[in-house]
Amino acid sequence: MRKDASLEDFEWFYTDRWHNDRRREILAKYPEIKSLMKPDRNLIWIITMMLLVQLASFYLVKDLQWKWVIFWAYVFGGSINYSLITGSHEIIHNFPFGHHKALWNRWFGILVNLPIGFPYSISFKRYHMDHHRYLGVNGIDIGVPHDLEGWFFCTTFRKLVWIAFQPLFIIFRSLFINPKPISYLEIINAVVQITFDIIVYYVFGIKSLVYMLVASVLGLGLHPISGSFIGDHFVFFKEQVTYSYYGPLNLFTFNLGYHNEHHDFPNIPGKDLPLVKKIAPEYYDKLPHHISWVKVLYDFVTDNTTHPHSRMKRLPEREMAFRANTQSQSKICKDF
Repeated sequence: MRKDASLEDFEWFYTDRWHNDRRREILAKYPEIKSLMKPDRNLIWIITMMLLVQLASFYLVKDLQWKWVIFWAYVFGGSINYSLITGSHEIIHNFPFGHHKALWNRWFGILVNLPIGFPYSISFKRYHMDHHRYLGVNGIDIGVPHDLEGWFFCTTFRKLVWIAFQPLFIIFRSLFINPKPISYLEIINAVVQITFDIIVYYVFGIKSLVYMLVASVLGLGLHPISGSFIGDHFVFFKEQVTYSYYGPLNLFTFNLGYHNEHHDFPNIPGKDLPLVKKIAPEYYDKLPHHISWVKVLYDFVTDNTTHPHSRMKRLPEREMAFRANTQSQSKICKDF
């Protein structure tokens, strides 16, 4: 774990070369990796089956006692909803139907959104593409916490609260850091989702509706599988912007834990990311990585040197270029 993080500001860096340079080097050395850049049709039926299983659970919980509704919302509902969201991540990269059928992927994403309870699929697509193109860029990448988050959530208890309500803070960032005009697909996404929520209430009752909504909140908050929110990009080791996780929970997240590999090759489906690491092991084996998302959450909450400011952040390209010409290169970049 890092022991020199500042509570006052983010770790600033002045280059986007990590993923871009590594991608170029790997493709020059291993051109066969290009053969992995293709759709994964199996995602269609895998994600659909997960969707149907979660819909069936709405029926199974409708007559349970409230304590069991909340219990199963955390244990089962939270797990499968987080898996559906990582499935949505595969969808927004156009992996199920391919790039030539992008609209099919958008409609599929709206369908998969249904058991989550909150309309997010189309907005997720718009902001996630910014995350890849402008990783860590101030004012664009909403994956980077707001200054107020870093200032306030700096104690053990506050960090626990911050993790518990991650979805709300992500919405907060999208509205205040990088607001976008509402698109017609977002309106459709919202109308379809609200209609579905009303149907769940009238067909199954209030307990099924609460189960669905609580499962999403808990699954994206204080849940072992949600450790990826912190593990993917928060700075646990010096001078690294992205971290991979090599553990069993990748089975439930479409290999989202292979995060360095994903940012290097965002057009390769999750099922083939382990092959990227296998083909080019010298580029990944020596990188610091995580083996437990539960430990990531525990370390983040209990270590007083980690907090929402523990992210590497960079300036927009024009200001980066200006600073590069007027001051010495940041210490972060010296070893690259």
